[in-house]
Amino acid sequence: MEEEAKPIRQQQRRMNLTILDVVKKEVTKLLVVGIIYPISDSEWMSLVQVVPKKSRMTVTKNQHDELVPMRIQNSWRMCIDYRRLNQATHKDHFLLEKLSRKSHYYFLDGFSRYMQIHISPEDQHKTTFTYPFGTFVYTRMPFGLCNAPSTFQHCMTSIFSDLLQDCMKVFIDDFTVYADSFNVCLENLSKVLTRCIDTNLVLNFGKCHFMVTKGIVLGHLVSNRGIKVDKSKIDIITSLPSPASMLEVCSFFGHVGFYRRFIKNFSKIALPLSKLLQKDVEFKFDQPCIEAFQELKNQLTSTLILQAPNWELPFQLMCDAC
Repeated sequence: MEEEAKPIRQQQRRMNLTILDVVKKEVTKLLVVGIIYPISDSEWMSLVQVVPKKSRMTVTKNQHDELVPMRIQNSWRMCIDYRRLNQATHKDHFLLEKLSRKSHYYFLDGFSRYMQIHISPEDQHKTTFTYPFGTFVYTRMPFGLCNAPSTFQHCMTSIFSDLLQDCMKVFIDDFTVYADSFNVCLENLSKVLTRCIDTNLVLNFGKCHFMVTKGIVLGHLVSNRGIKVDKSKIDIITSLPSPASMLEVCSFFGHVGFYRRFIKNFSKIALPLSKLLQKDVEFKFDQPCIEAFQELKNQLTSTLILQAPNWELPFQLMCDAC
């Protein structure tokens, strides 16, 4: 915790009957398996939230009549609003590795990722939450804590430390096992699954993909050819209307900036839009802004495949003068 941090208590808001039923069923399930337990009182108290949950993949046609993979929302996820607790928490930063290009893949997904990590008994009371039928604390790490991603990444790196450089990459609960041949990839999968068994790490079979040549990872289509943008994400960007405020310009940059490495001269093209975010500048979405907005969207629909460089060849560094 940060120095001088004080306990925070929040009062639970009312829930509609549908959401309340979702929460009641989830709390009952967590109680049965021992992930939470009831508590009479606590200095810390956070709110329950229910959000849509995307699960299985499907293939659908976009506006260009192209088949693209998309996750569909068919259930709900109960989580706790730990924003006030996170503000009082000392942040634990951990660098998350990037995925390399290979020819054969297994894409594995951890089941209830964070809840596989135990919480120290002396810190459990800080996770207290309340809803109309009781007050409870977590014994396992819940979704919503600011240090949950880096803590889980630490654990996965420790479990698979000797395999990370040779046959797999780990990003939170997404595990990618790879190789340059079918048989070697099968052997690598055996190593990873054996390690999961030895450490009681549970996988979500319904979201795993075995022995494929391409797949969606962190919003990118990864294959033996290289890395491409995810068409389903691009369809969302290309359908965005012209921004009518600074907030909408920031939102657009949040979408398109994720793929900026696919757009040559991104900063130069986006300059008219960037100027709208400067202090004391009147918001005027004029013709240069319209052209920049459309050009960025056009660039995303015609991006090339990014490939890993040949590290045995010499590199040339080209720079512009300041």
